[in-house]
Amino acid sequence: MTFGRSGLISDAFDARRQCRAEFDDVLYAAYDAAEEACRGALLNAEGRARNIDALSLFMGNTARAHRYASEELREWWETHPRVTFAMFERQWADQRAWEMAG
Repeated sequence: MTFGRSGLISDAFDARRQCRAEFDDVLYAAYDAAEEACRGALLNAEGRARNIDALSLFMGNTARAHRYASEELREWWETHPRVTFAMFERQWADQRAWEMAG
């Protein structure tokens, strides 16, 4: 950990990059698992017609994800919930704080 104002900012940016990198690993693992479980059928007809990137369904807006997700993917999410970056970031920050306190 560095000290001073610029050091704190640098540490914050480093933590953000680390969190994002760890989220990316979780995101791609979820995508790969869903693709295998759904046998590649991640998009519904509208999603395919609009050339939606199936990976984008695993990020961001839940309503958009469910709008373009196949029935198979929506069923898969029932037992393997989507984790957005905001959700992951909160859990990651809580875990980091707990580790630093202990």
